Amino acid sequence: MSQHRTLCGVEAGSKKRALQVISQLIAEDQPTLNADDIFTSLISRERLGSTGLGEGIAIPHCRINNCASTVGALIQLQSPIDYESIDGQPVDILFALIVPEEAHDEHLQTLAAIAEQLHQPGYLQSLRDASDSDNLYQAATEQDANATL
Repeated sequence: MSQHRTLCGVEAGSKKRALQVISQLIAEDQPTLNADDIFTSLISRERLGSTGLGEGIAIPHCRINNCASTVGALIQLQSPIDYESIDGQPVDILFALIVPEEAHDEHLQTLAAIAEQLHQPGYLQSLRDASDSDNLYQAATEQDANATL
């Protein structure tokens, strides 16, 4: 995750819109990646089952063939959205993960590390309390977050 791929107070009235914002955010910072390709891959992954983990958290993720390394993006939504999460709760924190097509083991390890970090109540609350994108980035990185975040 980089500061350029961290947004606070995002307006997204739906899961689809949130994934569009994430796709655009990543594509703007990663010139080899295309926002439409990212969005299509994220939607395809969501069709397999929601990436909403519960407690207002989602980790949309996908593998993309022209992705050179793992790329993360973090958004905090202004208002929670329906995300078809496993606990039925709306989502307000989305951490997206884009990985190279061949990175199967790395993908799973990174997802597990992110999920573990996001399920720490103090960490999650600090993300929710962030008032702007800089604060959100600081909250995400200052609490001994996994280096891959």
